[in-house]
Amino acid sequence: MSEMRASDADRAAVTRILELAVGQGMLSLDEYAERVDVVLAARTRGELDTVITDLPHVRRDPVQTPPEVLSSWMSSIARKGQWTVPPRLRLRTRMCSTTLDFTAALLQSPVVHIDLDDYLSSTELILPDGATADLNGVAGVASSTSVKVATSPVSSRLHVVVAGRVRFGSVTARHPFGTSLKRLLK
Repeated sequence: MSEMRASDADRAAVTRILELAVGQGMLSLDEYAERVDVVLAARTRGELDTVITDLPHVRRDPVQTPPEVLSSWMSSIARKGQWTVPPRLRLRTRMCSTTLDFTAALLQSPVVHIDLDDYLSSTELILPDGATADLNGVAGVASSTSVKVATSPVSSRLHVVVAGRVRFGSVTARHPFGTSLKRLLK
């Protein structure tokens, strides 16, 4: 069984186990990054098993906790400072201004999935230096999507994946103002 070839689904299941381990404080982000590198290079199930042997798990899809829902109509949503970021977040906004600042946030997982259902709103994601974002899952109608951060290679510190619909609105992923200047001055 350990010499059986690993599938993409096997790699994804092991990655989810590692994400849960980080969220529960069993692995540091550095350990997570090292192990994910092994997962991506694994050819057999035995190679995959080596990265999770010291973690409590059952080799099946972990129970997905429902996403935290942020919903607002004709107002604003702001999460700044040391707010706790769940692994899954659902934004339902109408005629709203939303700012999610991840620079000082407490992460439960190095990968954050955001499901977006937006109408006539602006959504701004402020990511710390070194974080990456994937907004390829955003479908828009008369809207704009701007990614002003790296998209690859996927950051082991924080990677935000946004999917959903934006109608007559905008979604922007960026670093805090002055980040580029700080990099130049170093």
